[in-house]
Amino acid sequence: MASPTSVASPRLGRQEFISLMAMLMSIAALGVDLMLPAMGAIRESFGMLPDSTAVAGLVTAYILGLAASQLVYGILSDRFGRKPLLYAGIGLYVIGGLASMLAPSFAFLLVARFIWGLGGAGPRVLTLSIVRDIYEGAEMARMMSFILGVFILVPAVAPSIGAFLTDLVGWRGTFGFALVMAVLIGLWSVRLPESLAPERRRSIGIRAVLESGKIVLSNRVTVLSMLTLTLLFGVFLSYIASSELIFTEVFDRGAQFPLIFGSIALVMAVGMFTNSWLVGRFGVMKLIRLMILGYLLASLSLAFVVLLAGGLPGFWVFTISLGVMVLFQSILIPNLNTLAMAPMGAVAGIASAVIGTVSTGLAALIGAFIDRQFDGTVLPLSLAFAVGGLLTFGLVRAIGDPETPALETTEGVALLDAALDTPSIIHSPASPAAPVNG
Repeated sequence: MASPTSVASPRLGRQEFISLMAMLMSIAALGVDLMLPAMGAIRESFGMLPDSTAVAGLVTAYILGLAASQLVYGILSDRFGRKPLLYAGIGLYVIGGLASMLAPSFAFLLVARFIWGLGGAGPRVLTLSIVRDIYEGAEMARMMSFILGVFILVPAVAPSIGAFLTDLVGWRGTFGFALVMAVLIGLWSVRLPESLAPERRRSIGIRAVLESGKIVLSNRVTVLSMLTLTLLFGVFLSYIASSELIFTEVFDRGAQFPLIFGSIALVMAVGMFTNSWLVGRFGVMKLIRLMILGYLLASLSLAFVVLLAGGLPGFWVFTISLGVMVLFQSILIPNLNTLAMAPMGAVAGIASAVIGTVSTGLAALIGAFIDRQFDGTVLPLSLAFAVGGLLTFGLVRAIGDPETPALETTEGVALLDAALDTPSIIHSPASPAAPVNG
């Protein structure tokens, strides 16, 4: 149990905590979403053809960087606490971003993007770990929905900002903007108390790490939830990487791309904010089952329509269908994260890292494979959504009924009343349910 004097000061209110967690997660998203409108300028800068898919490799390299370092952050943060590793990640993010901004060649840029991703992984892993340190069960799902709902507003506006900055200062200046934002958010995070109490820190010896990894990988619910996340994220990454090419080359809507991309991101935000209410109404597991069924039907319907249209459906048919699937994904992602992390309270840092490494790394490879199938139509992406829908539906069926009562109702969750009725649980350092040490 933490003592009042050990808690960092000044303490965060609940709304500031949600906002800061969302902004920390947004650091990773900024590394992708700001550059999407700049892809054309990057092609031109390095002498590529206007329809070259090679530039999508900048997204893949970044995501692979995100995947490669998450285990390191998780292991070290379980030993040394969340904040030191958070600052290390932001520092590496700035180094990789600066190298990308100054890249003299496309090959150099790919390597720099990988390093940039290595840094972006820190805030992503540690945000999930911090939330798991403090919340559990259905309230964790609700908190993640709030955080992800705020976070998703970043990709809603980032492409428009990226397009403006690309016209104003070029793609290198756009990268510089992401670095400035990372520094500002890093300075803000100084206000964040350390969430991992000293008595809960774990050894980083090989045996202890292997035991922690075994705990994660031997839990059926965690593994199946992680694989489901991987498939959902893989197809979504392909959409992110190819969206600029699809809306520019297939639908001839290049000038409207930032607005289209932002509108779809806003659909995700609506889903994530709605999820908070839905979790309280249905419980996490029942909601996942309902949403995965909806996702399957929507993805199969889109694939059928696209096949009938020879790979070239109407713009509105494709965009609205895409928005529907993204809506289902926006509800599935926080709940699957919660389901995967629910049994992992004792090893939250490593669990978050393992889940992030697998779901991000494999998803990047899946997304890159789908990207390479681009043939001037939306057929490859639509079929990928359909196959992903079938596989994820099967995985959710295989999860069955996890023995985690807190996931099925908000009643009985010890932190719920504190989270809803007081300014912040971080204001209650004496609470044994949520020890937070600075």
